[in-house]
Amino acid sequence: MSKVVITKLSAAKASKKAGSVTEKRVRSADTGQLVTIRTLDGGSKTFGNDLTYVFTRNVAKARRDNKKVSGVTDRAPAKD
Repeated sequence: MSKVVITKLSAAKASKKAGSVTEKRVRSADTGQLVTIRTLDGGSKTFGNDLTYVFTRNVAKARRDNKKVSGVTDRAPAKD
């Protein structure tokens, strides 16, 4: 028998930059646009929080890009 647990999934947001995440803004070789590169320290004590922060930021960017293309945040654009 499984135990049913009901909680809010909206935990504390990772809005603050985590401790060992470094950000670099570089120009893309093919398009020339600025790109943000985030790197993690694998030996950090806060690696789990840092990974969550970077993943959250990447998902937010993907959703913004999808919204620009298709008008919907959670749908991949149709292939041509």
